[in-house]
Amino acid sequence: MRERAEAVLRRLAGEGARLRADQWRAIEALVTRQRRVLCVQRTGWGKSAVYFVATALLRAGGAGPTVIVSPLLALMRNQVEAAGRAGIRARTINSANLDEWDEITAEIHAGAVDVLLISPERLNNPDFREGVLPKLAGTTGLLVVDEAHCVSDWGHDFRPDYRRLRTFLAHLSPDTPVLATTATANARVTADVAEQLGDTLVLRGPLERESLRLGVLELPGPAQRLAWLADQLAELPGSGIIYTLTVAQATETAEFLRSRGYEVAAYSGQAQDSQRQAAERDLLANRIKALVATSALGMGFDKPDLGFVVHLGAPPSPIAYYQQVGRAGRGVAEAEVLLLPGAEDPAIWRYFASLAFPPERQVRSVLAALSTGSPISTQALEPIVDLRRTRLEMMLKVLDVDGAVRRVRGGWLATGEPWEYDEARLRRVARAREAEQAAMREYATTAGCRMEYLRRCLDDPGAEPCGRCDTCAGPRYGVAVSATALAAAEAFLGRAGAPIEPKKLWPTGLEAVGLPLKGKIPPGERAEPGRAVGRLSDLGWGGRLRAVLGGGAPDAPLPAELAGAVVEVLKAWARGEQPWERRPVAVVTVASHTRPRLVRSLGERIATVGRLPLLGEVTRAAGAESGGANSAQRVRALAGALALPPGLAAAVAGVEGPVLLVDDLVDSGWTMALAARLLRLAGAPAVLPLTLALSG
Repeated sequence: MRERAEAVLRRLAGEGARLRADQWRAIEALVTRQRRVLCVQRTGWGKSAVYFVATALLRAGGAGPTVIVSPLLALMRNQVEAAGRAGIRARTINSANLDEWDEITAEIHAGAVDVLLISPERLNNPDFREGVLPKLAGTTGLLVVDEAHCVSDWGHDFRPDYRRLRTFLAHLSPDTPVLATTATANARVTADVAEQLGDTLVLRGPLERESLRLGVLELPGPAQRLAWLADQLAELPGSGIIYTLTVAQATETAEFLRSRGYEVAAYSGQAQDSQRQAAERDLLANRIKALVATSALGMGFDKPDLGFVVHLGAPPSPIAYYQQVGRAGRGVAEAEVLLLPGAEDPAIWRYFASLAFPPERQVRSVLAALSTGSPISTQALEPIVDLRRTRLEMMLKVLDVDGAVRRVRGGWLATGEPWEYDEARLRRVARAREAEQAAMREYATTAGCRMEYLRRCLDDPGAEPCGRCDTCAGPRYGVAVSATALAAAEAFLGRAGAPIEPKKLWPTGLEAVGLPLKGKIPPGERAEPGRAVGRLSDLGWGGRLRAVLGGGAPDAPLPAELAGAVVEVLKAWARGEQPWERRPVAVVTVASHTRPRLVRSLGERIATVGRLPLLGEVTRAAGAESGGANSAQRVRALAGALALPPGLAAAVAGVEGPVLLVDDLVDSGWTMALAARLLRLAGAPAVLPLTLALSG
């Protein structure tokens, strides 16, 4: 059998390929003993070879198809191509190929598919769960759980949908082999995953990566970091990945590097799938120097000759960092791995941490709302539950996995099963996240070996100095930047101006809470496209805006630097690529309970510079400052809180051109939308929103 296994491996990886000892142990346990196996092995070790070789042997023996649960489309595409090299017929069912589902399902039933790749989310799609999953569970010859650390909420990338694998496992024949694989599991996560799998053979190897040269470069600000990239990118080996912490940063960095003559592409979860596929192909073919990516590219992207990984900003966990840098150097002797941390990193970590599981009272209110006997959609829940869409969806997934709710056609239903809020575990997980953040800060400043530090964070007992990183062998790259690159970066980041898209649809379900608003917002009640100085997450203006608008910032008149930026935004708005149709004829501000001096001085400054009358402010009732967490709740809170004083209403009724509506910060956009509606209903021919910052 080993000879047959080696033959499959050679088709997969080339004539010189030979099975490692633990690869063979895993394959033998799966094929001959139908065991459950957890492989915790470094990136590039060959975990995919284990399940493709095992699949070929099992299928040759008459077993059913292998089902691979995989977290990302990029990973699925790589695996489909790899399977084809080994003569294995692989298909995938995901959100990007809905029109192929019926065809693929028919192929599965006909036995024409050797490997089916699915996302964990697919396990709870009602059509898939009811039409495909029962047959699949009954015929599966091997179940593979890729990136298995996602099963554990102790892991850095826990995904509630992975917990649904317990249901899938329960429906498998007892003698169906199961393989779970990951490169990034410390001892606690390994034990948690093994416990969830049942009686499991754990094969854990050393996590050393001999090809990686780790380094950290401390640069004073975003302009210096971009300038460093502009100076050094051509010198980095081959092609690679530049990771950023936010979508805005990825977009900005890619735009700047293109302006400096580099072929790069931005990559994030907000891009269309066709755009992501094109970017992946360009990187694989070395048609571009780098992908500037968020963590959407974090797992599974397979390019053996990737020559470098640079992080503009540190991930919140050394384990996540190890996983992302593991994309580099898999098929080359040496690859550069560089971290350029930013002062803004902890603030970004705190934002993503704020999306954690909600307090018990909010969970109970959801369960109560879903106990009526009729399905309720996620959108219809929003007016009832004060949670952002992302947190609401995550909470519903956890409740579904725990058996408290069930996704059905038309929405969600409570099952009536007992459910306990495990507050103690949630606190322990939160403390573990805080410890990971502290460890990431320590990684950036350690005087010891960086690879050894990462391996110790992953509980690798063989961790030892690597002899290659900047602390072991000395830095290969300095922090100096050229005056030309720095001037270009400062000019790029100094540009002010970001679009504000007007709201065009009311949130779903407002009628249920007494607001007769639904469907499209009529054109006569709608704001026009607006402008902001920048986003709080921007590399350029983000830091300066956070200094003025952050939670601890004092309420003070508009700083001179921001006043100048506002003037530049107005000039560009008047003469740019998408100018306003008519020049504004008056200014109106939105009242603020937290920053009244700032907003008032902003309105006064614009009125003075533009020689426009300042008509007054849209008032806001006390307690309405925070609004609500989601769109429906914000509209509900603001609808009765915003008002036009009689004098302002009369003044607006007499204007003969657009009104400039001024605020300090646009978060959800509903304050601007509802204030603009009041002005339009009072007679304003058009409303042009202007704000200092966008939150996203």
